[in-house]
Amino acid sequence: MPILLDHQLQEQIPHDISAFPIAFYCDELAALPDHAGPIHWHPYFEIATAQSGVLDYQVGQTHTILEPGDSIFVNQNVLHGIRQLSGAEPDHLPIIVFSATVVAPENSSVYQKYIQPILACNSLPFVVFRHDSSLWKEVHRWIRATYHAIREHSDCYELEVQRNISCILEAVFRNFDSLPKSEASRVQLNAQIRLQKMLSYIYKNYDQTVTLTDIADAANISRSEAGRCFQSFLGCSPVEALIQYRLQTAQRLLRETTLTLQEISFACGFHSVNYFSRQFRKRYGYSPGEKRQRK
Repeated sequence: MPILLDHQLQEQIPHDISAFPIAFYCDELAALPDHAGPIHWHPYFEIATAQSGVLDYQVGQTHTILEPGDSIFVNQNVLHGIRQLSGAEPDHLPIIVFSATVVAPENSSVYQKYIQPILACNSLPFVVFRHDSSLWKEVHRWIRATYHAIREHSDCYELEVQRNISCILEAVFRNFDSLPKSEASRVQLNAQIRLQKMLSYIYKNYDQTVTLTDIADAANISRSEAGRCFQSFLGCSPVEALIQYRLQTAQRLLRETTLTLQEISFACGFHSVNYFSRQFRKRYGYSPGEKRQRK
């Protein structure tokens, strides 16, 4: 199941998640350029586990290294992305994205007492469950059991998943006070909101002529402040982020469509096929035509 983003960088969870509010993803990195997923957000919790490779999981401005067997719990509405650093093959990286309503309704005392404190805590954007930590031994077992239950769809799997998620959230709640916190300043929170607005503009308008001024105006800030936001979170300029997204989109179109190179070039906001080809080769080390032959 591919990761799909809307214009607000919000991950598009399958429509039937309302019936059972949890989605499962696996093998996403294999289809992503450089085995790196785009920065995005969603109003759900997320749990992911490194299987065979070493991964860089970015949450906000923090980069956390996950070794094989490590898992990460990401709080809702936080910008995050993933990049594989090493490993012979793309990591399978099982991921569950879920609403806490899988455990209890939002207006229930269970939700308000045990879940609301977690999702409302700006200083707890994520929790890492290290594979060699005795504290999280049971959590790892519940995570693995959840992946297996969703994959197999065995009898009563929804009840097993609900039970496991409840246990995981209970473990986070019980250890809440001792978990490492990273208190975000007002400046950092504002920077993240501004970045979300600017990235949203890029994702919506990448196929049009977009200038640095256009991107900065999306967040009502100066061009220099826009540059600082992108450097702080993504390590690149706003225009570089625009080009990267255009090239990622071109990769997908080359793989999934029969559009000509000229059609793909224009569809991705490049108004010169030669410039598109040069940028593509510079980014990936091979031409768009060679990429199409590889698919």
